[in-house]
Amino acid sequence: MPQIAQLADTYSSQIFWLLVFFGIVFFVVGRGMVPKVMDTVSQRDSQIAADLAAAEAARSQADEEEEAWRTRENENRAAAQALVAQAKADAAAASEKKLSAAQKRLDTKLAKAEAEIAEARKTALAEVEDVAADAARDIVQRLAGASVTPASAKKAVKEALSHG
Repeated sequence: MPQIAQLADTYSSQIFWLLVFFGIVFFVVGRGMVPKVMDTVSQRDSQIAADLAAAEAARSQADEEEEAWRTRENENRAAAQALVAQAKADAAAASEKKLSAAQKRLDTKLAKAEAEIAEARKTALAEVEDVAADAARDIVQRLAGASVTPASAKKAVKEALSHG
């Protein structure tokens, strides 16, 4: 076969050029470009690691600030609740004071009204006794034709009213 014979003639020159191109590729790409690419990858990895560390530090700081804020808010809430409780207590005391003063005024008015009622009852009872005594005197005089003194008629009416 003539192609194989021709291949053997050019075989050594093909191997030479193959080695030359592989050498050029090795030195240009392997020794020149790969280290630069590896440096870039290494820098990128270190930048990513630094960014992650900064993000973690920022997250930790944010967590600490949030915890401090929560603590402050809880303290403020407790203080507000204490103020509300104090205000309620003050309002209750003021209301109790006003109610006590109003109750005293009402008790005074009630005692005065009861005294007035008792006096009116006493006066009304005396008037009823007087009217009853006059009526009894008139009845005795008309029925029996006897005359009764106002004092004895009043005494008889009082006895009848006291015995019921």
